[in-house]
Amino acid sequence: QVQLVESGGGLVQAGGSLRLSCTTSGRTFSRYNMGWFRQVPGKEREFVAAISWSGGSTRYADSVKGRFTISKDNAKTTVFLQMNSLKPEDTAVYCCAAGGGPSSRARDYDYWGQGTQVTVSS
Repeated sequence: QVQLVESGGGLVQAGGSLRLSCTTSGRTFSRYNMGWFRQVPGKEREFVAAISWSGGSTRYADSVKGRFTISKDNAKTTVFLQMNSLKPEDTAVYCCAAGGGPSSRARDYDYWGQGTQVTVSS
């Protein structure tokens, strides 16, 4: 069993930055591919970024490419999402997930956190 807890969300002005963290429990964290997704009420969950278990492979949604960076610290059992040049349309609840390919498909992930709210004001 893997438990995921996100932190680092908040309110930021457009153009600003935030760094999200996802801390995991479980001794096999280093073997999991990890992903970040976001969701706005009334809309479908949207893929943001994913990273392989080794950290050697990453992928991003086109909407965040060049602005967001996903990274993984196996020693601290934590995955990060550095978000720069934030836009109002980035406002959402951001959730991390474990178990994907690394994949952009939510159904490929086995474990999910509760999420952290990110609000970007214009």
